[in-house]
Amino acid sequence: MITVASVTSEEVPRSPTLLTAAYHASSMSNDDVYASGLLNRALDPATQPRAIAAFMQAEIDLLQSIVAQGMSWLDVGCGTGRHLILLRDRLRLGVGVDYEHTYVAAARRHAKDDRLQFITGDATRLPLRPPFDVASCMTNTWGTMSDKRTVLAEMRRCAPQGKRLLSLFSEASIPARREWYHCFGHDVVEETSEWLMTAGGLRSEHFTEARLRSLVGDCTITRCTDIGYTVTF
Repeated sequence: MITVASVTSEEVPRSPTLLTAAYHASSMSNDDVYASGLLNRALDPATQPRAIAAFMQAEIDLLQSIVAQGMSWLDVGCGTGRHLILLRDRLRLGVGVDYEHTYVAAARRHAKDDRLQFITGDATRLPLRPPFDVASCMTNTWGTMSDKRTVLAEMRRCAPQGKRLLSLFSEASIPARREWYHCFGHDVVEETSEWLMTAGGLRSEHFTEARLRSLVGDCTITRCTDIGYTVTF
């Protein structure tokens, strides 16, 4: 039996201009950035380069191949619940968890289905009891989280015998993400081998297969279009 606990809501030298933007970005957390409504702008098809749109469609195709009739599904970092809502007719129970309460509230408004529950919560302390058939964390959401290993542990706890899935960006995604972030108002001001930082404060990571294996442990890594990976563990 799956139990959902009750939760209360809180969830190279550069020019002086870029230095100022980088300072501003470093003073914000991803929590602050997402609370500003970034997700809604990012999900607007008008902001998405072709490579990003293809990646998102590949995620949907994968989920459609995994989620079978009568399953229970936990989506960690669910945002406004788009994946669960899309496949709700297949589910016995779908639970989405996100720390940003405004997204959770939007998911609840759009769902209108007793089989779906959306709760405000911390991905490192999921207010749930197992088991789920599927636990997912999609669209590089895991790549914006600070305590990645604890999130993985919680997904393992909630789906001990189920399918656990991440979808993530690779280094090849950098040009497309630079364009995408620019289109929704977050120009990149800093780039490393592991992440991009925008002037608006978004810090989004990208991964190599070697780094993924070091973080996740035993897993299966598959290409997801030319710019990402899916990881099952």
